[in-house]
Amino acid sequence: MAHKWYFVRCQSGCEDSVRKQLEMRIKTAGVQDIVPQILVPFERVTDLKGGKKRVVNKKLYPGYLMLQADIEDTEDERSLKAMALVRETNRVGDFLGPRGEPVPLAEHEVSGILARMSDTESRPQVSIGLQKSDMVKIKSGAFDGFDGTVEEVCPDKGTVKVVVTIFGRPTPVELEYWEVEAV
Repeated sequence: MAHKWYFVRCQSGCEDSVRKQLEMRIKTAGVQDIVPQILVPFERVTDLKGGKKRVVNKKLYPGYLMLQADIEDTEDERSLKAMALVRETNRVGDFLGPRGEPVPLAEHEVSGILARMSDTESRPQVSIGLQKSDMVKIKSGAFDGFDGTVEEVCPDKGTVKVVVTIFGRPTPVELEYWEVEAV
């Protein structure tokens, strides 16, 4: 048996409940060997809301599930049963591919997604929510109360470079992402 990964469309916002429902139906039907794993691809993101830092799970592909399955043999009755179970589950669209025919993901795509998930598990990314040329107000530090323009965003370091006008001259200042807020 050659298990490959597939994307399955589902109702956006219901990925986790659809995954649980699908896992239960597959177990009840006894085809866990055909569909051993179902994932909702996510990454861990550090978010700043209400002045507080918190780590949240952000879905990589909203409206999609990743399904590991052995469904390439269209003559096998159990493979057909597993595909029908997936398609007939509430809030599930169909497999990603032409006319709903399952197209397996390439091995490098799967390893990239799984690596991204495990990287963010150990080291959450920072969600800054600012882009170059956004207007911001500095909330703390030596430049508290100054307005400026975002020149550069560095999510890996969690910093923002802002150009502030001091004595009529533009001055670049590097600040932590939580020290500024969008205007």
